Amino acid sequence: MFISIFCLFFISSCGVDTGKAADKIGKKQFTEEKNLVDVIVLKKSTFTKELLSNGKLKALQKSRLKFETTEQLIKLNVKNGSHIAKGGIIAQANTQKALQKVNQAKLQVKKAELSREELLIGQGFSPDKLNEVPDDILDIANTRSGWHSAQNELKLAQNELEKQTLKAPFTGIIANLNQKLYENINPSEPFCTLIDDRKFEVEFSILEKELKEINIGQKVKIKTFADNKLYQGYINEINPLVEDNGMVKVKALINNSGKLIEGMNVEVIIENKIPEQLVVPKPAVVLRQNKEVLFRYKSGTAYWTYVITGYENSHSYTVTANKERGADIQAGDTVIISGNLNLAHESKVEIRN
Repeated sequence: MFISIFCLFFISSCGVDTGKAADKIGKKQFTEEKNLVDVIVLKKSTFTKELLSNGKLKALQKSRLKFETTEQLIKLNVKNGSHIAKGGIIAQANTQKALQKVNQAKLQVKKAELSREELLIGQGFSPDKLNEVPDDILDIANTRSGWHSAQNELKLAQNELEKQTLKAPFTGIIANLNQKLYENINPSEPFCTLIDDRKFEVEFSILEKELKEINIGQKVKIKTFADNKLYQGYINEINPLVEDNGMVKVKALINNSGKLIEGMNVEVIIENKIPEQLVVPKPAVVLRQNKEVLFRYKSGTAYWTYVITGYENSHSYTVTANKERGADIQAGDTVIISGNLNLAHESKVEIRN
């Protein structure tokens, strides 16, 4: 009997606890979550319209350098990525044979000068006063003595010696260098490529209808895909020809203030300023019923407002009221710019912070 009464009490107690728990769960389920939002106050401002294109960097000066010798490479002063000033020595081949030719040519010049002196003395002139010798007589003496020929041979030998040294024709950076020290040089192949990387040209294309938005000298920006860094430049050439695909080729000059390299793919950005526009961040505009809307904030309530987006750039839109939908929006309105994805008309909201 006692056991039965205890069990009945226990079951009743459990029923009460279970009911209270269910009630708490129900309250949690129906507790309305706060809609936290960020807002801005609309005002008319200058909108930066962006014309975007893709291009590739090309150096203004680029040269594939070759040796004119098959001698062994004995000195290499650079590697790929090395900067070198104009006239700087890139590499040097063995000069032993070339020096021998120069010395032999110098000896021939001296022999020719001795022979010329004998000829001039025979004509009654002093070899120490060549300026007093008539030009025709001096020319005959130079020819008969072999002096002209010896001088030409000396110049050829000196040129051959110079060819054993490869110098930079302009200031730049070394690329495509594959030669190793003490290998014999192949004159039929480029030894390396020298690139002037102080300034690059970027070629890109724009639509025919966008021509009115660009001018020679107009500032541009490029953004690298490697690090998203921005570089400044200006348009220096517009090709006066519309291609079959409706595109026009444009070129811009870019100063290399960082790590731009030949052949790099970049995004080209041309900005145009449009005054007196209502501008909102892109997240402020959402779709409802396949229409563009934003939410105006007033006294803790979000009001669904139809808009038409106009110009856009990477982060903003210009907006006007959609009059066909009876909408109204103007400077001074407070607009919700975040937390608006799940809002409905007249949703209660609270401004974050």
